Amino acid sequence: MIHKFSMNGYNLVLDVNGGAVHIFDDLAYKILDYYEEKNKEEIIDVLGDEFEKEDISNSYDEITNLKNEGLLYSEDTYETHPSFIGRKPVVKALCLHIAHDCNLKCKYCFAAQGDFGGEKEYMSFEVGKTAIDYLIANSGSRRNLEIDFFGGEPLMNFDVVKQLVEYGRKVEKLHNKNIRFTITTNGVLLNDEIIDYINENMHNVVLSLDGRKEINDAMRPTVNDKGSYDIIMPKFKKLVEKRDKDKFYYIRGTFTRDNLDFSKDVLHFADQGFYSTSVEPVVGDVSNPYALREEDLPKIFDEYEKFAEEYANRQLEGKGFKFFHYMVDLTQGPCVVKRITGCGAGNEYLAITPTGDIYPCHQFVGNEDYKMGNILDKEIKLPEELRAKFRNAHVYSKEDCKKCWNKFYCSGGCHANAINFNNDITQPYQLGCQMQKKRTECAIMIQAKLMTEGKEK
Repeated sequence: MIHKFSMNGYNLVLDVNGGAVHIFDDLAYKILDYYEEKNKEEIIDVLGDEFEKEDISNSYDEITNLKNEGLLYSEDTYETHPSFIGRKPVVKALCLHIAHDCNLKCKYCFAAQGDFGGEKEYMSFEVGKTAIDYLIANSGSRRNLEIDFFGGEPLMNFDVVKQLVEYGRKVEKLHNKNIRFTITTNGVLLNDEIIDYINENMHNVVLSLDGRKEINDAMRPTVNDKGSYDIIMPKFKKLVEKRDKDKFYYIRGTFTRDNLDFSKDVLHFADQGFYSTSVEPVVGDVSNPYALREEDLPKIFDEYEKFAEEYANRQLEGKGFKFFHYMVDLTQGPCVVKRITGCGAGNEYLAITPTGDIYPCHQFVGNEDYKMGNILDKEIKLPEELRAKFRNAHVYSKEDCKKCWNKFYCSGGCHANAINFNNDITQPYQLGCQMQKKRTECAIMIQAKLMTEGKEK
């Protein structure tokens, strides 16, 4: 399978199964429209009035050479790959809902302003400690483990965060593990002490802000309905300025129907000095005025393409920064299993609520149909039927994904979105699929531009 598209003056061809990316001239690009159905002579007859016959013949031979070398039309062998067939998932990551409470009232919040539709609750040290013990005990031989402190707003339970980090550091040494802690925060409660603690102890930090002041304040008001930008932005700047260069962070926003010019928000982040950025499309039912709709896609696609060109130009000018969705690995990484199965929700990745309830991921918290048990149970036996449902929801079990050129880059999409929109884990959320495809095309174009124009410099 191949995928071909033109963007920003480049004719780009992706060999889907092998991962090779090619820049083709107009002739070779057009030959691909007929290559699989017609032989060389037939293609010469079709294109002979537009191109020289000798050029067509030579170009056809070059395409055939690429195919013979496994760089075009390569076969999909991953479904029978030993690492996929014989995989035995171990738990490697936990999302600890350290606080089901929040000090902002974000209008699009999937967590219902932090409490996930339930009571406002805070995780105790005992629940978090038991969760860490469970992670270590069920991680098999895997050494690197992930724990994300999540909410609501986790800084509202900061003392327990510190206790759990201290405990994790103690027990990881006893079991030859390396726990990488992450915290996701809206920044309202940041101060010098907390900033220093996060920068010392958190492998990664996710900073939530929506971009330009007017955009952020419209969607992310404080509990007293005031704007939050002026409170948060100076604190985020200080955290990043004091953070060691070898430690990860990114500033993450959400775009809605109210800011389809979202590239301005990404560039605002970059111009404010943030190197690692992300602005994600909101996910919501069309009954919500802010929700994205099918008719918005042409404008969204134009915005992604326009931003991709600006993004590449900044790289070439030495003013580069990272945008999460354009950081696509075109060298067939990560591993085969990750490309096929995605996030590992319900098996490799679990979410734990303040009271210890276990869910496949943070997006399912509060949905009793997907409750998998409680971390405080004496004998935890996660429901195998539910685990299998998630484990088997890979790109080869989804008809739409099987034939999709982007399957190894999106890995089948978000399980929660598939269930929430289609009530079927094997039916991807189509609006999200279409945006993901456009982002992958933009990422490929950026690499082509950097390779070609970068060499010219």
